[in-house]
Amino acid sequence: MILFLSYLINGISLGSIYAIIALGYTMVYGIAKMLNFAHGDVIMIGAYLSFCATQYMGLPAVASVVLAVMVCTALGIIIEGLAYKPLRQAPSLAVLITAIGVSYFLQNVALLIWGSTPKNFASVVSLRSVSLMDGQLLISGVTLVTVLANIIIMVGLTLFTGHTKVGKAMRAVSEDKGAAELMGIHVNRTISMTFAIGSALAAIAGVLLCSAYPTLQPTTGSMPGIKAFTAAVFGGIGSIPGAMIGGLLLGVIEVLGKAYVSTELGDAFVFAVLIIVLLVKPTGLLGKSVREKV
Repeated sequence: MILFLSYLINGISLGSIYAIIALGYTMVYGIAKMLNFAHGDVIMIGAYLSFCATQYMGLPAVASVVLAVMVCTALGIIIEGLAYKPLRQAPSLAVLITAIGVSYFLQNVALLIWGSTPKNFASVVSLRSVSLMDGQLLISGVTLVTVLANIIIMVGLTLFTGHTKVGKAMRAVSEDKGAAELMGIHVNRTISMTFAIGSALAAIAGVLLCSAYPTLQPTTGSMPGIKAFTAAVFGGIGSIPGAMIGGLLLGVIEVLGKAYVSTELGDAFVFAVLIIVLLVKPTGLLGKSVREKV
């Protein structure tokens, strides 16, 4: 029982990281109706920025996270303006290919700057572990911070999109870009804001990911990014609560699958979930079917 609870807590911690990344995916897709597959590489950039801020600049952990968030926010706006904005009316395949190109570009830039040698990432979380059941069950400080950050971000985004002027503008653009523009909403600015928020979340996820798994290299964000996309689809891409639920469930499934079935098949379980969801309920757990008039 203790061992199962330990695996469950690890799964929730990993799932919380997936959920934060998936929230970035679902924000961009929900408003701009595009999949930003370079999102995973923004995660990596954020982790490297935090690493450099603490190791080379001597900044405190909190300051390094703030710096990573600020730079990644600006990076998201730049990527959207240079790579995606000119393709606003282009076919979805062209946008997808461009996203893959941006992903490889960011990875190669990271290789040129930081090299291919893995870096040992020092955790930015100094919170002590919590001991339960007479010391038989330990919950690390990174796990506590990750789960708490996931909840705060999800609640904050829900309130932001539902109760602020910018959030309501995002929802309007998501429903109908043309109608939103006729109502005086600056569509391009709203989409840029969405990319900024998604990239800021990617920076936070990158720092938490490397705090939990302290190996940093240019491919760090690739696999977590793909798994987080699976979580977004699982929960219902475009749904903020769905991204959180999908991330948590996927993290638990992956950890329990590795623990009780095979460590080599952990990734296979994740993508098996994606296949099953697409076959059984393509809209995801909380997604809604949308009928288009032809």
